[in-house]
Amino acid sequence: MSNLRYEAAINRLSTLLEHLFIEAQATDERNSKQKSHRLIENNNLFSPHLFTTQSDKICEYVNETKAKLIEFSRLYNTSADNANKVEFAKLSLVKIEQQISGLMNAIQANQPMHQAAQISFDARKKVKQKATQVQKSEQYNKLAKAVLLSSHQLYQQLAEHHEFERRLMDMVAEREQQRIKTKSANNDKLSQEVLALHQRLGRCRKAISTIERNIELAEKNNLR
Repeated sequence: MSNLRYEAAINRLSTLLEHLFIEAQATDERNSKQKSHRLIENNNLFSPHLFTTQSDKICEYVNETKAKLIEFSRLYNTSADNANKVEFAKLSLVKIEQQISGLMNAIQANQPMHQAAQISFDARKKVKQKATQVQKSEQYNKLAKAVLLSSHQLYQQLAEHHEFERRLMDMVAEREQQRIKTKSANNDKLSQEVLALHQRLGRCRKAISTIERNIELAEKNNLR
């Protein structure tokens, strides 16, 4: 990698990370004001192999990537001009770009994830309110049990699809890393794989939206 290309890559990634940090701060601020965030704040935002940070604040993951970019710049400038330096630069930039891709996906998925959590939060609140009325009527008690069972199954489906979505996002990031590292002759095949994964991700998110609507309908129709 020539010095000019290196400097261009550093400047491009630095600028992108500054924009991501602003978006992450705004996202974290919105999350802190949502009660539904309590239901997912302990969930891992990223796979352990992608980030060492463990937090529900996206901006902290951005800070990890910024620190990695600074460290890469320092090591690159102090290393000798040889083949090892070039290989180090390629591997380091691939990791940084993979983290950035994960951050962008996380910010994009934040709102749908919290909408699903809000549905679950509201449903739990409704069930708790109805629980006080259950004592007045055996008939209502049976209805509440049936609703809880149905809701539990829907929530289980929702959790499974979110886990599937997370795995697909990891697979997309992995293929993107391979595409960057692979020679151009194989790029078409990898690009097709990435496209197919994005299509599966789209179908998965469509299924998530359907389950969310079913939860709303179940709570609306059965918890009156």
